[in-house]
Formats: sequence, C-alpha cells, structure tokens
Amino acid sequence: MAVIQLQNDQGPCLDCFRSGRPVAAADLAATAARWPRFTPAARQAGFAAVQALPMRLREQVIGALNLFRAGPGALAPADIRVGQALADVATISLLHERSMRHSDTLNEQLQAALNSRVIIEQAKGKLAERLRVDTDQAFSLLRDCARTSNRRLSDLARAFVDGTETLTGPATGTSRQRLPDAGQVPAN
Repeated sequence: MAVIQLQNDQGPCLDCFRSGRPVAAADLAATAARWPRFTPAARQAGFAAVQALPMRLREQVIGALNLFRAGPGALAPADIRVGQALADVATISLLHERSMRHSDTLNEQLQAALNSRVIIEQAKGKLAERLRVDTDQAFSLLRDCARTSNRRLSDLARAFVDGTETLTGPATGTSRQRLPDAGQVPAN
C-alpha cells in the first residue's frame, strides 16, 4: 500500500510523514474525498481502516508505519501504543543503520586519504633524494607534474615509486629535464 500512496502522492502514510503526527481513518469508505486515488486501491486490497504512525526521533521524521484493518473501526489505544513502540524501534534501527553506513563510508575515505598520503610521502622522499632537493621542492615538482599531466597526485606518486613512471625535472629554459632513473645521480 505504501507504493500506491507514493505513486499517487496521497494517503495516510504521506500525511503522517509530512505532519509528523498520527493519522487515523477508522472507515476508509468515508475518506474517498480526502484520498481519491488511495482509498479505492486500499478498499480493493481488502482494507477498511488504517492508522498511520510517525517514525521519528525527536523532530526528525524519517517515515511512517501504517497499520491496516480488514474491518472498519478505530484501533484500541493499547494497539496504537504498541504500534508506536514498533515504529520507534524501527526508527532507531534505521537511524543506526544509516549512521553505521555513514561511519563505514567515512572510514573508507579516511583510509584512502591515509594511503594516498603515505605513497605521496614516499614519492617525495625518492624524488628529493634523486634530485638532491628538500622535500618541499620535491612535493612542488610532483604536484606540478600531476597538474600538467592532469592526473591525481596519488596515482602519479604511486607510479613513480613503483618505477612505472618517470618524471621530468624542473624547467630549464623551455625544455624539461628528465629525472634520473634509479641508481643514477643527477649531474651538477
């Protein structure tokens, strides 16, 4: 029934979600004017009454829980309390899962950043040693080469460290010096 409500943009679930307050329809036959597309579909599915309960944590509404009845009539207050308790538990579970997913994503991003930083530091050290410059100069050269070749700094650094990429040194006039290969010392 939730799909029908979403497809038609009307129904007790959507009203409850939008208002953050419970919505009751003790007799769906009397709601045809309120929800002209939802009511016939719900009645055809065999429902005669519905109670929508908000799924919220404080002021944040994340959804609504619908309780349907085959016969007309309002739900007993005790049943509504149990339904709201179930909605509250479901809300906590959904928010916890969302938080865990966000935390996992953040951890993956931080780990990737740390891995990138490590490889960049290795490339800076290798480049500084080869050119006999300080690491700040080596980083500037590495960064400039990445920008010039339109590559990610970490990708270029990884390729340089593993030897699949050679870099050119600082500009000398209009040409660029090729950095020495492993084991070679630059000419002074």
